[in-house]
Amino acid sequence: MPRYSTLLFAAATCAAISGAVAQTVAPAPTAGAVAPAGDAKLGRQTFQRVGCYQCHGTSGEGAGQFGPKLAPDPLPFDVFAHQLRAPRAMMPIYTAKILPDAEVANIYAYLRSVPPARKAADIPLLNPK
Repeated sequence: MPRYSTLLFAAATCAAISGAVAQTVAPAPTAGAVAPAGDAKLGRQTFQRVGCYQCHGTSGEGAGQFGPKLAPDPLPFDVFAHQLRAPRAMMPIYTAKILPDAEVANIYAYLRSVPPARKAADIPLLNPK
């Protein structure tokens, strides 16, 4: 059997264990939860500090196969927070000890503050006259 199969098994095992642990870390989202107030400026700093930008882009625009688009229209807050606390797929778990609720609210405020991308028709370089 090829040597890399051991690495694949280890990764699959780690993912399975991570998923099982994640289910005990955070409760499922509650429908209609209102986003707490947050500070977008501090949220941007936290987004950079904890490494969200590495997979989701510097302004939450997404990075292809690595991390989905988060901004300018993020998921509802309760779903967003649940994904941080009990992620699906290969995202790291951000427990409240690692990322307190106030910082989650700040990141969410930052993602909500990101303006939508400009349309190609509004970019002069793309529309020479």
